[in-house]
Amino acid sequence: MKEILLHTCCGPCATWTVNRLREEGFDVTAFWYNPNIHPFTEHRNRLEALETLARAIDLPLIVSEGYEMIDYFRAVVGHEGERCADCFRLRLGRTAAVATEKGFSAFTTTLLISPYQKHELLRQIGEEVAREHGIEFYYEDFRPGFRESHRLSRELNLYHQKYCGCLYSEWERYGKVKIP
Repeated sequence: MKEILLHTCCGPCATWTVNRLREEGFDVTAFWYNPNIHPFTEHRNRLEALETLARAIDLPLIVSEGYEMIDYFRAVVGHEGERCADCFRLRLGRTAAVATEKGFSAFTTTLLISPYQKHELLRQIGEEVAREHGIEFYYEDFRPGFRESHRLSRELNLYHQKYCGCLYSEWERYGKVKIP
């Protein structure tokens, strides 16, 4: 069985994705590394939801300790309107590094379930960092499971976020602005 490290942005997005990967024959371990999530209380709420899910479905979980928000801001400063590429590179790069270090066969991300994410950009960056680290990036369009992931997460009473995670997406969501 192939072991895969699943970068996990939140519990709700992991519900269906983990089931799907298991159906495909993967032995799945979740990985939490999300320095973009702001504020700290949001970061904590999302991690707690993932920990709840991990216990409920017997999902091994690796948590990158700390709150490395400064790394995120350093990566995106000056080009906040195009921040997603830097954010993806930061998170997927760390995931690839951990997957390589721990001997996984491949890595992927729950970000691929969201209809709001830039899939081609995720795929491109996933493949780039995979080459850099000598590991496979497993790409699958998980978006068909998006609605089901919401249903499953409601059944488990998992915390649901209202925005992508970063300060800028929160501002766009609630301030109704577009960051240039």
